[in-house]
Amino acid sequence: MILCITEKPSVGRDIARILGATSQRPGYYEGNGYCVTWTFGHLCELKEPADYTPLWKPWALSYLPMIPAKFGIRLKSDRGIEQQFNTIKALAEQCDEIINCGDAGQEGELIQRWVLQKTGVKKPVKRLWVSSLTDEAVIEGFKHLREESDLQSLYVAGLCRAIGDWLLGMNATRLYSLKYGTNRQVLSIGRVQTPTLALVVNRQKEITEFVPKDSWELRTKYRDVVFTADAKAFNKEEDAASVLQHLKDFPLVVNDISKKKGKEAPPRLFDLTSLQVECNKKFSMSADLTLRTIQSLYEKKLTTYPRVDTTYLTDDIYPKCASILNCLRPYASLVEKLSGAKLKKSKKVFDNSKVTDHHAIIPTGEKLPDNLSLDEKRVYHTIALRFISVFYPDCEFEQTIVSATVDKTKFKVTGKVITNPGWKEVYAKTAKTPEEREGQTQDADTLPKFEKGEQGPHSPFLAKKTTQPPKYYTEGTLLKAMETAGSTVEDEDLRESLKANGIGRPSTRAGIIETLYKRGYIVLERKSIKATQAGIDLIATIKEELLKSAKLTGIWEGRLRQIERGAYSASEFIDQLKEMIVEITRAVMTDPSNRRINADAQNISSKQAVASKKSKSSKSTGK
Repeated sequence: MILCITEKPSVGRDIARILGATSQRPGYYEGNGYCVTWTFGHLCELKEPADYTPLWKPWALSYLPMIPAKFGIRLKSDRGIEQQFNTIKALAEQCDEIINCGDAGQEGELIQRWVLQKTGVKKPVKRLWVSSLTDEAVIEGFKHLREESDLQSLYVAGLCRAIGDWLLGMNATRLYSLKYGTNRQVLSIGRVQTPTLALVVNRQKEITEFVPKDSWELRTKYRDVVFTADAKAFNKEEDAASVLQHLKDFPLVVNDISKKKGKEAPPRLFDLTSLQVECNKKFSMSADLTLRTIQSLYEKKLTTYPRVDTTYLTDDIYPKCASILNCLRPYASLVEKLSGAKLKKSKKVFDNSKVTDHHAIIPTGEKLPDNLSLDEKRVYHTIALRFISVFYPDCEFEQTIVSATVDKTKFKVTGKVITNPGWKEVYAKTAKTPEEREGQTQDADTLPKFEKGEQGPHSPFLAKKTTQPPKYYTEGTLLKAMETAGSTVEDEDLRESLKANGIGRPSTRAGIIETLYKRGYIVLERKSIKATQAGIDLIATIKEELLKSAKLTGIWEGRLRQIERGAYSASEFIDQLKEMIVEITRAVMTDPSNRRINADAQNISSKQAVASKKSKSSKSTGK
């Protein structure tokens, strides 16, 4: 008998049907030589401090840092979990071979391996590795099962992540709570959580401390077109006014007209983070809601595996794309324009070297998107349009730059006209509001025809400009900041290169933000994320940059990715974290200050955070 273990009952039911295991039993299916059972996500977890020694049960500074000689796992204390685990263990003892059918990612690998380790059963294990749960993909996956050893480095990376989070979270939380908390207050510290909070607090500090500065820019209106001076803006209005008065006595002369053709490629396919950013921007969906929604679409076989960090497809997907497009019947009018010619194959879409475990998120094309919730419709629509658009031609435009002078002062104006909308046509046809339609067919004003050497009267004026503070983070922009370890990057190519050292994983970032809400360290005001006084106080209390630096945490994340590829030593990573914990403990213990964080402020902040999230959630789901 072959035992298959999935990560959820719903997935287990589908795989059992495909394998012909149609007889239902308590906690599993059987038939056709197979038994199919499941976990409920994490059945096991790393042991609590008290599981290693009774000395670590009470919170006491004298027993810090807590560094187990060897880490162990335990079964979560839950009756349902214990019952399902016993079912898995009994089946594992009876079977001849086990197939790990968990989610094909680092977390899925960790979940399943811990359960198998806890059973103590030693049986041959194979791995089902699929990027979608369609019948075709699952059948194909069973034909090409992977050896468990092929994914050893993936498991080790997940284990190092869990151990690292335990070492830092358990020790630093107790350390700061005991040293700086009041009234048995818990100050939650985390390897990713704390640098993320620091991003929010630092941005808020920039905003509150921002001092606006005024400047005056020379402009002039000629033939109903506004030209802007090349010269640097004036810091004093009277200086600008003096020059302005002088310019009134001279005509504007057109010196040069240059035209340049350009192209704009379609936006990249979605990875999880960019999908969360897009849905937050368009629909005000939280990162957590988007993750839950795309997970639901995956389990309904409508989209591919969601917890990915690449925006590329592998070459072997290309031959399947025409078929997928033709199955997107709700978008037949858009797909029809691609028929009759070979599909475009861009290096910005298809690149084997940019894909490790899973490719970008795309529709499966296997089923029609029927009976979906509003959020599911929105997310599916967003993914489908992006997939269609990458096969459309580039958007082509012509840019005209008109240079002129008034006396010796240089002016210019730039106009951009779209000559072929290309991929933008996909979005123009489906836009519902003026905001969505804006910029789809025209990116800037069309300029009238100018002749070199022409001249005439003009109307100069001053345009007052005031510097603006940075904007508060939204969930979308905070996700971007986590992805790039705090760097402000708009260029897609550069963002891709910075992902290796982003903080957190795509699958965990939404959870980190949710944790900060629950702890009362941040609140949501409309779409803006703001730090509470408790969050501000916590970051101010932490003097150790190792704990709150997004860049340093990004370096650790980069090493975890290297471990996943087998390019970095797991033991060296853990040793470095242990050394860091010892160093931080020593620094905090010897801090002579009497700094304290107000427990009442944190309690109030926590209630505010929960209230703001509930309000936002109700609006998003229509409740």
